[in-house]
Amino acid sequence: MKIKGEVTSGFGKAAFFLSQEFYIENFKKNCGFVPYPGTLNVIVPDKYLSQINEIKNTCKNIIKPDEGFGAVKYIEAKLNDEINGAIVFPAKTTHEENYLEFIAKDKLRDKLFLKDGDIVSLEF
Repeated sequence: MKIKGEVTSGFGKAAFFLSQEFYIENFKKNCGFVPYPGTLNVIVPDKYLSQINEIKNTCKNIIKPDEGFGAVKYIEAKLNDEINGAIVFPAKTTHEENYLEFIAKDKLRDKLFLKDGDIVSLEF
């Protein structure tokens, strides 16, 4: 599936969670990279929500964290046909369902010169 969406700012909470050792080690082992401590938030059109929810609900890739933290489902994905990473689906989130959170080894806003409102593609 390949979709386009709009880059938007998040709440800044992902940096804390992606700095936790059990998340770092699991992403390194399962996806092949240590994630930058933050996500690239992408708002996707509502017409894709049923497909995305089906992927999220059937996803078998789960990081079960230490006590006090929520589980995270993830699927490997590619941003703009060039950046390998993953879309994460945290069990505990404050985002609307049309927000996708993409992680990669680099700070993507800097690497790709992205700003709020820019259109990106995600393939998963």
